[in-house]
Amino acid sequence: MTIKEGLSWARAQLQEACERPAFEAELLLAYHLGKDRMYLLTHDLDSFADVDAFKKLIQRRAADEPYEYIVGSASFYDIHLGVEEGVLIPRPETEILIDLVAEIIEKENITRIAEIGVGSGAISIVLARKFPLLHIIATDICDTPLKVAGKNIETFGLSQQIELRKSNLIDEVPEELELVVSNPPYIAEDFLLESNVIDYEPKEALFGGRVGDELLKQIIVDVKERGIRYLACEMGYDQKEPLQEFVNQIGVEYIRFYKDMAQFDRGFIIKF
Repeated sequence: MTIKEGLSWARAQLQEACERPAFEAELLLAYHLGKDRMYLLTHDLDSFADVDAFKKLIQRRAADEPYEYIVGSASFYDIHLGVEEGVLIPRPETEILIDLVAEIIEKENITRIAEIGVGSGAISIVLARKFPLLHIIATDICDTPLKVAGKNIETFGLSQQIELRKSNLIDEVPEELELVVSNPPYIAEDFLLESNVIDYEPKEALFGGRVGDELLKQIIVDVKERGIRYLACEMGYDQKEPLQEFVNQIGVEYIRFYKDMAQFDRGFIIKF
């Protein structure tokens, strides 16, 4: 099979699973060959080895398995992170959260923070790379994210800045903190998700309770009770009003909501 024939076959297989079947066919063949996509264009009449292995990659993607799990890597911010099943794939929207947190860290000269729900380590790693004096305690309640985040932290040489800790929220983090950041589970239990998400990504990182905002409210209470000054979180597009009412009841200095690139409400910053 030539590269041109392989791409044509793969594109047909991916029509139902992908918005851009030709693009993903190219990505997966480039991954299979260990080459970049330009190589495919300049060698399209060349035959390639191990066609069956390539077909298995395409079949996995055609069955809605996320591309990132197939290749074991996710592009995020200005880096690539190792990912695997059991770890949430980092989304572009979370880059907005990082930029807002970075503004606070810079303005307030913050040096001690915690991340709740480390996942692949995306948030902590990007922040640590931005701020060499920043110390981060990153928690997760599941073993797989702690393992994967640990590998990514080691890859970027950030073990001195980021400490991983198995914990429910910040229960096991008694140290003094100035800010907490989190992209926690915030989806309602009965919300219907697409197959590539619900069938593959970890449910512990997706669902935040019956309504969806239960975990967010618990994080707000925990951070307030600890006397930590700032909290920055992602949230669901429909959670702005209930969270505003909740913080009005418990009392905060301010809560500021922000939108994602599609102009949906996506998160908040609280100063206590």
